[in-house]
Amino acid sequence: MSFRERFAEEARAERPDLALLCLLLAAEADPELDERAVDEAETELDRLAGMLPYGLRSGTEWASAVAQLLGERCGFHGVPAEYERLESSLLHEVLRRRRGLPILLSVVWIEVARRAGAPVYGVALPGHFVVGFGDPAERVLADPFAGGRPLSGTDAELMVVSATGSPLDPGLLEPARPLEIVHRILNNIRAWAAARPEQSAVHLWSLELALLIPSHPARLRYERARVLVQRGDFLRGAAEMDSYAEVMAAIDPPAAAGIRHEAAAARAMLN
Repeated sequence: MSFRERFAEEARAERPDLALLCLLLAAEADPELDERAVDEAETELDRLAGMLPYGLRSGTEWASAVAQLLGERCGFHGVPAEYERLESSLLHEVLRRRRGLPILLSVVWIEVARRAGAPVYGVALPGHFVVGFGDPAERVLADPFAGGRPLSGTDAELMVVSATGSPLDPGLLEPARPLEIVHRILNNIRAWAAARPEQSAVHLWSLELALLIPSHPARLRYERARVLVQRGDFLRGAAEMDSYAEVMAAIDPPAAAGIRHEAAAARAMLN
């Protein structure tokens, strides 16, 4: 079974494994990430979990202990330059470099703490992913990008206001599910690649993985079709545009007509 087939299978599992999905995703970007390297990354998460103390009870105790281990002793944190690097979205590279985007550093925190028995979850704030410990109602939050800095409710609200201009919706503090986290990682990779036309191959595989996640947005099919055309695969891109237009016809006929026109233009590029 290929890594992509394993990704599709794991994405449809009853309880998807977040770390495994992130590593299978990373294999699309790094041809050297083989089965042995995946096992080594999982082993590193286990090793770090084994360094946490026993007997922790409250969410505050867990947050402090994980911050001390990962943020202080091991040096996991982020810097602004990480937003320019694809490696910042790849779990095995984040484990090696101890640098990454907020969401990947949060995955490290979640997976290390979970292995040690902590009640831990991700919190998908707009523009900045963080981690929560204990009962979600307690709102014990930490920012792995800042080395595990504790976040008060006011801190979280300021983050949201800064990113969106709107007040914090309490629903944003609910635990993020593994597939939601993986989808957000893929969104980050898509945005990174879309800003770099020379990275259209990365744009394409990030879309194709996102399409393997159940309940994906239908519009991803249209985006994939456009990337195929961009890469010179005019016939496949046009065919997928026509297929998407059929879906859109019942919802937005003018938009469907525009997509069909775009498909015809793609086919004309073969002449």
